[in-house]
Amino acid sequence: MIDLRRSTDRWQRFDVTVRDAPLALVLAVASLVPALDNHGTQLGDVPARPMDALSIVVIALECLPLIIRRRWPAVCLVLVSIGFALDQLRGYHTVAGTALPLALVSTAAHLDRFRWTAVALASAAYVPLAIALARSETTEGVTGFVTFYLALALAWGIGSWLRQSRAAEEERRRHVAETTRTAERTRIARELHDVVTHHVTAMVVQTEAARYLTGSPERLDQALSAISGSGRTAITDLRHLLDLLNPDHNAEARSPSAGDLHTLVEQTRRAGQPVEFAEEGSRSEATGSAEATAYRVVQEALTNALKYAHGSRTTVQVRYGDREITVEVGTDGTGSPTASVGGSGRGLAGLGERVGVLGGEFRAGRQDDGGFVVRARIPVGSAS
Repeated sequence: MIDLRRSTDRWQRFDVTVRDAPLALVLAVASLVPALDNHGTQLGDVPARPMDALSIVVIALECLPLIIRRRWPAVCLVLVSIGFALDQLRGYHTVAGTALPLALVSTAAHLDRFRWTAVALASAAYVPLAIALARSETTEGVTGFVTFYLALALAWGIGSWLRQSRAAEEERRRHVAETTRTAERTRIARELHDVVTHHVTAMVVQTEAARYLTGSPERLDQALSAISGSGRTAITDLRHLLDLLNPDHNAEARSPSAGDLHTLVEQTRRAGQPVEFAEEGSRSEATGSAEATAYRVVQEALTNALKYAHGSRTTVQVRYGDREITVEVGTDGTGSPTASVGGSGRGLAGLGERVGVLGGEFRAGRQDDGGFVVRARIPVGSAS
């Protein structure tokens, strides 16, 4: 079977003049068919004349310029108009006269500059043609010439409507592309924030703690190993995100899942944060973006715990349901803030947006006992 879509795509890759040639050639051939002789457009009552050598030139002048109707629309309209005038004045009345409204539609649709000038000149050129045709013994009358002019004006209006529709479609595509680029930049910015903030915070906290372990070489070695591990993980994640920005790279987007939470919790523990982790239920296969969002909620909450409540008891609870994943991360507020690590407040705001896109609920706030809790309810099955 012939792949119509592939054939259409191949045809669209040809130059526009090649694609316009068949219409011009078909109209020219139809004008030469004896059965259609004197069955074309007739303006006025000029007596019909049989085909002769000049009629071939007239047909070519009317039809062949349609090949350039989109490349050079103004030139096409001028040549076709001259051919049409000769056709009517000589009385050939060929089918090629159909080329005039086609040229008007194409000019209105594709002419970028001097559009009103083209309208004025075309209208002015129609007047002497009508006068010349009216001098013959004609019963056409003023009404007939005005009606034909209005029909030509309708053809121009159709072309203008096509032009506006094409411009609106291009604007819609441009807007969609810009919206897509903005959304992608926002997504990558969030991923960078999550990766950099979490790993760098852990490294800063571990480095500060390592200063007090000089008397314990074994614990110091463990702390330094944890720092280097966090650094290597951060570099790997950053390299992957940067690969996504390279249009020549075929990297696929890597989304963390709730299954990575054990590794995340263990990294946080090595940074000196006592974390109690509990999971309930079983993960569903069709969770969509819910698992990645749950991971980011826990990651941001643990990062904040390291920065603002270092050393305090932290609990992480993740519940998997048939329709949603519930996450709750809380600290008891007994730890001390890490002064050298600042925050912009973007993390929690970004989490609220992430969860909101999926139709879930997100809350974060301080408790009466001085602790801080983050709660999120994330519907499963969404591919947003």
